[in-house]
Amino acid sequence: MSRRLVLILAVTCAVAVGNLYFPQAVGPLIATGLGVSPDTATVVVTATQIGYTAGMVFLVPLGDRFRHRTLLVVLLSLAGLALLGAGCAPSLPPLVAASVLVGLTTVAAQIIGPLAAGLVAPERRGAVLGTLLSGSTGGMLLARAFSGTLGEWLGWRAPYLVASAVTLVLAGVMAYAAPSTTPSPAAARLPYARFLAEPLRLLRSEPELRRSCLYQAAAFGGFSAAWTCVALLLTGPEYGYGTSAVGVLALVGAATMLSTPYAGRLVDRYGPGPVNLVTLLGILASAVVLAAGALGGAVGLVALTVGILLLDVAMQSGAVANQSRMYALRADARSRLNTAYMTCAYSGGTVGSWLGVRAYAAFGWPAVCALIGLLALVALVRHLVPAGRAREAVGAGPAAPAPDPQKATDAAGHRPV
Repeated sequence: MSRRLVLILAVTCAVAVGNLYFPQAVGPLIATGLGVSPDTATVVVTATQIGYTAGMVFLVPLGDRFRHRTLLVVLLSLAGLALLGAGCAPSLPPLVAASVLVGLTTVAAQIIGPLAAGLVAPERRGAVLGTLLSGSTGGMLLARAFSGTLGEWLGWRAPYLVASAVTLVLAGVMAYAAPSTTPSPAAARLPYARFLAEPLRLLRSEPELRRSCLYQAAAFGGFSAAWTCVALLLTGPEYGYGTSAVGVLALVGAATMLSTPYAGRLVDRYGPGPVNLVTLLGILASAVVLAAGALGGAVGLVALTVGILLLDVAMQSGAVANQSRMYALRADARSRLNTAYMTCAYSGGTVGSWLGVRAYAAFGWPAVCALIGLLALVALVRHLVPAGRAREAVGAGPAAPAPDPQKATDAAGHRPV
């Protein structure tokens, strides 16, 4: 893949992920504009997330069944139209319905990951995946800031309409820029119902997939617990800040845009296992640093900033290693592997948020940090057991004694370079 194509795919990931997150920043503006309570307006965000979950289950696996170019153009076009419908919604119910469609169709980033893994040579896979993840992170951060500012100037509809225009333009770009790929013949022959059940079968049959899923579910669970509860801490009696302080703290996540490409190059050089080890130890260290945030004052604020930065970098860098390992397993089933992986990761995040809120309510911020450390420790123990190293070579660089990924990729109809 050329650098130009990698850049286009990274931008597409940024826009797709941004479409998922920018409604979070305009919720209060929607409430004012449509004359509903702020609590009621949050159903828009919930509807988008529900649609996204459905898209992960029902649409992402189709990357193994249809040509990636066609699938991406269709999904981006539908997402652009859904955003247009949301921006023109006259009341809350149509906006909620359109938001479900936005979430359902804005899964392009999860199509692009398997596409890129099949097009790039194994020794460059980690670096490319890290760049795409950097684009997704940038889209998440910039979308919130951009939509909030634009919404304050022009009203809540403006971010939806601008996002619609950008997404539709990208659909046109992908019609020409996206490479042509050949879907798996075996996947095309499967009945659709059985095809949708394939991620579960892969979870049962692929130990290394389960391994990557466990690592990312644990890491994302701790990440979600931290970000859910740090807002409660900063706005509580220990600090007494407004919600804007949480947004400022979130800007430290921009560092992951630089760290994930570097983590990808390390994965290409040493394999995913050593990178996983470092990132899991990093999450454990972040839990210790974050615990000092309970002290309050300047010392506590510095601890929160450093701890959140360390947690963000470790979680995202670990994700690059996990994806690299996962995509090396089955060249003909990368989209279905990704569905299983992302479903487990987001399930871990949901459970982490739920447990974090309850831990904070019962025992305060130190209990949340203990939860982060416990989740990382579970994954670390799994990583260090001898059975976990039996197939470590899978997904490593060209020196690893894994099955020849070049042949597997060619069998799927891709052309690595």
